[in-house]
Amino acid sequence: MGWGPKWSRIRVYEDKLKMWNPAVLPEGWTLQDLLGEHSSAPFNPLLANAFFRASEIEAWGRGIERIFDACKDAGTPEPQWRWTNNDLWMEFPFSAEYLEAINGRFGRKDGTEVLPKVSTEVTDPFTPEVTPEVRLLRVMVSASVPSWTRRALQEALRLSDDEHFRKTFLLPALAEGLIEMTIPDKPTSRLQQYRLTSTGRARLRALTTGSKPP
Repeated sequence: MGWGPKWSRIRVYEDKLKMWNPAVLPEGWTLQDLLGEHSSAPFNPLLANAFFRASEIEAWGRGIERIFDACKDAGTPEPQWRWTNNDLWMEFPFSAEYLEAINGRFGRKDGTEVLPKVSTEVTDPFTPEVTPEVRLLRVMVSASVPSWTRRALQEALRLSDDEHFRKTFLLPALAEGLIEMTIPDKPTSRLQQYRLTSTGRARLRALTTGSKPP
């Protein structure tokens, strides 16, 4: 699985605003779980805790709820959400009052002209693709431990399916040289652990700066 940036996108139309962002839901979650009342499952608990203590987030797991509340308070239509295969789409329809005000300002006197159709895409080069390997690397670098057992990694990622973890997270990261075995000559050893490589650390640095990794 190769590296490649996936940027956030914002598209503005005559009657709505659409946002897209790469997203990985916790294992077993559906869009309904995300939109309903739920507990928080941050991929990086240490970072989430830092934002919480800095009062940058009010409470874990309430971000989407607060978006709905803000739209309601502003008198705008309820936003629409769609999630498919690591893609999260958010659509914010403009209110009738807003459209009327804008069209009255820019439209023809006979009322036949509306806002010109616009599809403006804004990309953020600092929002890279969050692949399973990246999630794995972020977990490994978030704790001050030199190496991890397979079980510890699965628990940190909140993954219960052994085969899913092996095929989706562990093997791709090993194949790309992002992590390595502590006992490479005995792959199935019960004492086997995994640690970040210099390539893995370089990948994380590149993701942080938005540059392409070596």
